[in-house]
Amino acid sequence: MSAVIGNPLLLPTEGYQISRSVRLRSSASAYFNRTPASAGNRKTWTWSGWVKRGILNSSGAVAYPLFAVPTGTTDSTWFEFRFVSDFLYVGGYSTNWRITSQVFRDPSAWYHIVLTVDTTQATANDRLKLYVNGTQVTTFSTTNNPTQNADLGINQASATYIGLSNSQYFDGYLTEINFIDGQALTPSSFGETDVLTGVWKPKKYTGTYGTNGFYLNFSDNSNNSSTTIGKDYSGNGNNWTPNNISVTAGVTYDSMLDVPTLWADGGNGRGNYAVLNPLDRGGGTVADGNLSITNNTANHFYSRHSMQLPTSGKWYWEVTGTWDSNSRNGLGVLASSTVLNNYPWGTAQSFGWYLGSNTSNWYWSNNGSLGFNIVPSSPAVFQICYDADNGTIYAGINNTFYSSAGASSGNPSTLTNPTSSSVPAGLFPATGVYQSGSMVVNHGQRPFAYTPPTGFKALNTQNLPEPTIRRGNQYFNAVTYTGTGAARSVTGAGFQPDLVWIKNRSAAISHGLNDSVRGAGKFLYSNLTDAEGNFPTDFASFDADGFSLGSATGAVTNTNGSSYVAWQWKEGATQGFDIVTFAFPASGPWTLAHSLGVAPKMVIVKSRSNGAQPWVVYHAAVGNTGYLLLNTTDAFAANATVWNNTSPSSTVVTMGSGFTSTNYGANGVAYLFSEVAGFSRFGSYTGNGSADGPFVFTGFRPRWVMTKRTDSSTSGNWMITDAARNTYNLAGEILIPNLPDQEYTQDGIDMLSNGFKIRASTGNRNTNGGTFIYAAFAEHPFKLSLSR
Repeated sequence: MSAVIGNPLLLPTEGYQISRSVRLRSSASAYFNRTPASAGNRKTWTWSGWVKRGILNSSGAVAYPLFAVPTGTTDSTWFEFRFVSDFLYVGGYSTNWRITSQVFRDPSAWYHIVLTVDTTQATANDRLKLYVNGTQVTTFSTTNNPTQNADLGINQASATYIGLSNSQYFDGYLTEINFIDGQALTPSSFGETDVLTGVWKPKKYTGTYGTNGFYLNFSDNSNNSSTTIGKDYSGNGNNWTPNNISVTAGVTYDSMLDVPTLWADGGNGRGNYAVLNPLDRGGGTVADGNLSITNNTANHFYSRHSMQLPTSGKWYWEVTGTWDSNSRNGLGVLASSTVLNNYPWGTAQSFGWYLGSNTSNWYWSNNGSLGFNIVPSSPAVFQICYDADNGTIYAGINNTFYSSAGASSGNPSTLTNPTSSSVPAGLFPATGVYQSGSMVVNHGQRPFAYTPPTGFKALNTQNLPEPTIRRGNQYFNAVTYTGTGAARSVTGAGFQPDLVWIKNRSAAISHGLNDSVRGAGKFLYSNLTDAEGNFPTDFASFDADGFSLGSATGAVTNTNGSSYVAWQWKEGATQGFDIVTFAFPASGPWTLAHSLGVAPKMVIVKSRSNGAQPWVVYHAAVGNTGYLLLNTTDAFAANATVWNNTSPSSTVVTMGSGFTSTNYGANGVAYLFSEVAGFSRFGSYTGNGSADGPFVFTGFRPRWVMTKRTDSSTSGNWMITDAARNTYNLAGEILIPNLPDQEYTQDGIDMLSNGFKIRASTGNRNTNGGTFIYAAFAEHPFKLSLSR
């Protein structure tokens, strides 16, 4: 497997900065073209570019080209570099040179992609190399190699295209395109790893370009000509002609502030901008760089946007709507759980504009209740000002803002007369259509129609709050290793862990858990009820960068030749993890003190000395009226005696008589987890029974995800996916905490820059209508927009 990690976004004002990108709309047949005056080096060259995808194409019916010469009928005259079925494809006229095994279907962040060609190489596999976010891709579903010293189709004196091939068009954003004629370079010429965050970021290319080399940054939007938006900044004057690319103000404006570096520009800020999320929609067509949604069916189809509204600050966006007598469109804010393929504005936690049955009337939904109606003309610019500090929304149309009574007296600049109050935190912008018309979103990546009210910001990663934890491997990590059958150290955690959970991936062997509070070598097993065992020769110590195994060759930790994974956590309030040992009292209820400082979202309790007792789990998404068992497939069981119908507080967990009746005199351990923005998340989702499963927003790129169905025991295994074993998407290698089984390949998910997407239709993760909980820990926060 090829590890594809890292991505670009710097923290504010640090390092090299990219000023603009260009949006290519496939709906407009947009592209750039150039015909070199003479051929360059057709054996050796490098293409580097930063790419944010628009339309995804899992079906493969349409290809989305990046760079192509679609000329002639031979592999030496035809060349394509494109997305197809969400794989990256490199091919000639009749030969598929490379098709990746991994898919690239994260529409919410940027990728850095480098393709190098050097057919002079003696080693065949070195003649084409592909890199994503600084790491070489080495796993392909198709691998063919050009013959040594072959001329390929790129760098002919023939029509060459960016965003077009064979009447198919790219949809999305491009910036910082470098083409190097005559050199096969590595990503280090165009990017580097940030020393503070560990993510891949752009840097300025300082080398030479060769005869047909060019550098496009799309920074000059004064006109849509080859000497402005298509200008070559390499010094070669190899300009590119734009086609169907607009720099005229309005919904088709294509010069964007959406870029793979963060910096404050005195305006909206530049960075990764919120867009419609095609992974989180009920239906309809999301296109044009994921800024427009249309629908030609008699259904309500909505899409949440790619960013959750922050819990502090003031946020502004616009939606330009067009409609007719068949339309029932809408926009506003919705909960993460709101169903998107039905009418959403009559539900709780919905605040927004929607078009009523009388298509002249736009109504305001106030937490699912009818507010008032306004009659604008189509098209109109709808405005939302969300004040997270005060829990209010100011809603406007064509720069007139309305009070809760519908009077034109709302004033977001002075924070007076809001349209809605008591708006709960944690909602998402959402936009949708019914049958006809269109809705076009603008978070400020193109010029707003109206100046945002005083104090309100655009929703982009530059403006998001600073994460407490910049890189997840300061406090959690997943590390793989191979057993040796001899004493050894396992390194790579990045910290000294306090909880180490080990699983043999190769064989049906129990999961083993050790923690520093109970002491090294004192094992508990998540799939068993067994009492604590003491095996210091299996697990010897917790070390500065991982842990050490002793001389034993036990199958739980160190069988020679077996593959293992170790999930490791560091204890502390900053990262929201506490380990508490205790003795069960004679009766309950009673309280267990913790040091998190906030209420935990998940608590796992195990008797250490009573071998007949299960692992009991509290999860905030199912509540305090019952429990789950980590060692079984059982559904959530209602039982008031376990948590005494009392949720954990910022200082204690209340435990009822259900614990003490069978554990009196026994010792126990509790693992407590609180939620830390950008690092950990605990929630729930509802299955849809489709391979196009639910999208779960976490606010970070996950390193580790555990899920469990809670409403049925028929297929309710706990399931763990991690990015150490699954180094690219689709992430389909599963371990099951309630079973000793070896690793399965099933029930896959995509781990994305802002959450995860269920890609399985099976009962373990996605039964239609089933209720599932999850726990997730981060690799990097979304502010850094990690893609894979």
